[in-house]
Amino acid sequence: MAFTLAHEVEQVREIKKSRFIAMATPIGSEEEARSFLAARSNPTANHNCWAWRLGQTYRFSDDGEPSGTAGKPILQAIDGQALDAIVVLVTRFFGGILLGSGGLMRAYGGTAAEMLRLAEKREVIPMTSAEAFCSFSDLALVKARLQAVDHLTLSETFEAEGVTLTVSLRQGDEARVAELLRDLTSGRSRLVLPD
Repeated sequence: MAFTLAHEVEQVREIKKSRFIAMATPIGSEEEARSFLAARSNPTANHNCWAWRLGQTYRFSDDGEPSGTAGKPILQAIDGQALDAIVVLVTRFFGGILLGSGGLMRAYGGTAAEMLRLAEKREVIPMTSAEAFCSFSDLALVKARLQAVDHLTLSETFEAEGVTLTVSLRQGDEARVAELLRDLTSGRSRLVLPD
């Protein structure tokens, strides 16, 4: 089971006179991660280090800090709390005291981990899409019953002979929803999943 953030969060810590500003937000794509980083990175800061994870895809950057001392510890903070679909940025304003490699790893990873630990989270629910065609006479009943299914949303496109329903549903619910649709329409409608 994976979790993501419920909303954007931010936290500031001072470590040996350096100021670390951690920010994180949920994302749905690599483009959203890049947009967040571009918008939130501070060009006047010494370093804008970051990491993001979206399923099996992840990236991180040390932004001029010694290799492995910033981006990777931030990514480990994300993974250590079973988070997904998230980007974390830690901006550092140097305070004049060198932290060393171990100190940098603790500062970046610890700042990110503390912020994420305190943040409100929600479960990531893997979704899939499908389509179904139904007649106008079946539409009201089908919509009412399908909308009662947890984590299911639908949109409709009206056509001359009936309605095409585009269904977004939780992965694993496909067979149950397909059976419900068949039963409600006496077999006239069926759920079509992507190939």
